[in-house]
Amino acid sequence: MQEKGTQCQDRQEKLCYIYLMSEDNFNSTAITNGLNTRFIGQNVLYYPILTSTMEIARQQAIKKALEGTAVIAVRQTRGKGRLNRTWLSPEGNISMSIILYPAKKHLPFLTILASLAVLHSIEDSTGLKCQLKWPNDVLINGKKVSGILLESQAKTDNVVYATIGFGINVNMKLKDYPEITSIATSLSDELGKTTSRLALIRNLFTEVEELYLKLQSGQSLLDEWQERLITLGKNIHVRSGEAIFEGIAESVAEDGGLLLRCSDGNLMKFMAGDVTLR
Repeated sequence: MQEKGTQCQDRQEKLCYIYLMSEDNFNSTAITNGLNTRFIGQNVLYYPILTSTMEIARQQAIKKALEGTAVIAVRQTRGKGRLNRTWLSPEGNISMSIILYPAKKHLPFLTILASLAVLHSIEDSTGLKCQLKWPNDVLINGKKVSGILLESQAKTDNVVYATIGFGINVNMKLKDYPEITSIATSLSDELGKTTSRLALIRNLFTEVEELYLKLQSGQSLLDEWQERLITLGKNIHVRSGEAIFEGIAESVAEDGGLLLRCSDGNLMKFMAGDVTLR
């Protein structure tokens, strides 16, 4: 009878875990329950609908919310990507922002950290192979599956706060959005089946924390990030403001800046910009 009781308990625990991973139970309790991180994702602010997770994260950061606090929305109505572009955020995707209080010297590397964390999480959770496009797009088979947005407030000697926004196309049917099918994809479209947002988010929290702690301990994230960049070695156009520059993406600098070898032989460095592969 003892053995049978133990088997029953194990089965109940397994069913409980499956329940927590169910898309029908996508809420803050399911996200944080048993999460094996020290601080990233341990405090979750969950909303069925928001204008933007970045707006709420900014407000919470100003109020000094706990480091690692995550703002998650089932759906955003005014999601934004880099360069103030609209980011589609229908239900079924991941729309999330994480609050950090990094040292100022680490601020330039948060984009690198975030893109690697997304790449690791997708590959670990789905088995799909990802690529990175400078500065922070995550691609699958050459199409964008995730975008990252970094906002921060800094003073002369310190960072007041930083917020990292994650947009991941998880269970989005791209056929419903023909205007972006040529440039975007989703995990469900690539796999031919739905993917657990809960499992992916929990994995992402773990990856963000691991990489953030590495950064704080003085370890570099640059080598792996550079190895996964499909931008390097390609002929590209870089739009910076109103100007457009063309050349070969030669390398990246120690701070993650893109080094472009122009047709006249000059080497230019870009810390931000819109890159088009040629």
